[in-house]
Amino acid sequence: MTAKMIPFGEKLFRRAEATPGAPAVSCDDITLAWEQLEARTNRIARALKGLGIKLGDLVTIGLPNGVGFIEVCWAVWKLGATPQPVSFRLPKAELQAIVDLADAPVVIALPGLESDRRRVTVEDLLAMSEDARPLESRVAPISMALTSGGSTGRPKLILSGSSGLAPADLDGRSDAGLGPGETALIPGPLYHGGPFMYAQAAISQGAHLVLMPRFDAERVLSEIERRKATWLFLVPTMMSRIWRLPEEVRSRYDVSSLRTLWHSAAPCPLWLKEAFIAWLGPEVIMEWYGGTESQAGTKISGSEWLAHRGSVGRVTMGEMKTFDANGNELPPGEVGEIYMRRPEGSPPSYSYRGAQASTLPGGWESLGDIGYFDADGYLYLADRRADMILVGGANVYPAEVEAAIDEHPLALSSAVIGLPHEDMGSSIHAIVQARPGLTAEALLAHLAERLVPYKLPRTVEFVEEPLRNDAGKVRRNQLRDERIAMIESDVRKGQRASGLSGTPNVCKAAI
Repeated sequence: MTAKMIPFGEKLFRRAEATPGAPAVSCDDITLAWEQLEARTNRIARALKGLGIKLGDLVTIGLPNGVGFIEVCWAVWKLGATPQPVSFRLPKAELQAIVDLADAPVVIALPGLESDRRRVTVEDLLAMSEDARPLESRVAPISMALTSGGSTGRPKLILSGSSGLAPADLDGRSDAGLGPGETALIPGPLYHGGPFMYAQAAISQGAHLVLMPRFDAERVLSEIERRKATWLFLVPTMMSRIWRLPEEVRSRYDVSSLRTLWHSAAPCPLWLKEAFIAWLGPEVIMEWYGGTESQAGTKISGSEWLAHRGSVGRVTMGEMKTFDANGNELPPGEVGEIYMRRPEGSPPSYSYRGAQASTLPGGWESLGDIGYFDADGYLYLADRRADMILVGGANVYPAEVEAAIDEHPLALSSAVIGLPHEDMGSSIHAIVQARPGLTAEALLAHLAERLVPYKLPRTVEFVEEPLRNDAGKVRRNQLRDERIAMIESDVRKGQRASGLSGTPNVCKAAI
């Protein structure tokens, strides 16, 4: 029997009636009980309605982590509109491109995040309405609209194929284990897909959601102890920084309340996964692989992982297969591109605005990942799409950075590659052919006005030869392999690898 579904806003109202004084969402020293969250979202919803927000609108939200982020999301959902989160550090040009795509009537953000749309803060909205009475919740046709940089260097929106509905059952649990009695700690930025979706699930399922203003490795452990957190979401970069704390610091905090730790967004190094399994126990560690597009996904427990070391699990949602470059399905053990699709007869799980999907006949779609299945159906990732760089779990597309570099009047051509980085997974290295006079400092100042910080190059290299052929193509893999070989050669010689000795005119960027 299909579970009864109700609007997100109605679910919040029922939760507030059932457990009015229980904690709903916390960040730093601010905690809102369910009845407070319900009342404040009603006030904000009425204010947004007064600003013209209506059923089906996308509302851009550019706020740092905090209870206000959650308040405005539920206010938007109560009107049947769709939250469209973006980084609160976006340069004006990038924000403008996104709000143009979203056609957002309003941007909810702090001063400084400006576009040609009206900007309001949470405080502005609360000041517009004192009416906290319940209002009839509407169903958002699109539950969320997340942002991604496309391989073309232009932003795209990933519009969810699901509407703003949640199970009516107040005692149920999500597939990720979120439900009443859980305290879910999410230290990552809510404008990223994983933290946003898990935060939505936590509130919808009645868990106490605990946010952090920004990630801090020791503070995560402190918050687990302080809140008696039972559920945690991390990306591998966060896991690495926690593990690299001095042992006496890690052991200072009581983390025994943790029952579930989910990680995703980037491949987890084998040594790091093993360390966390040994530290917290295999029954605690869970991994999910899939895209924001949600056509399909895999999951694996720590116990399974020990028997299938390096796997990201078996398919638990939708379908996945690997294909070769000619579109032929591959047998177990052979590496190919991973394609996904919804089960036959299922509605689409997403749509793009500003991009097109990579498809094969039969409804198969690719996110660009490479891997193989073993004979037992466990998936192993072999690589990522050649042009995408993963920096601390965030996707960076070289074309976007190159487009910003090429805007500089002294830049002739550029190629952006990812180099191995122990902490972040990859670091961004920019190779630039330029006219005389361009310095790394001037180029980085130029880029800081156009890119969010995590997309900025950490190193800049100037070359004299053209980086692209007559067809405008650049061989990024070759450029990357050459530089990694130089680094490894320098390491063998005992030289400083970080200086990229042997490549022309390299400057380290101060990030």
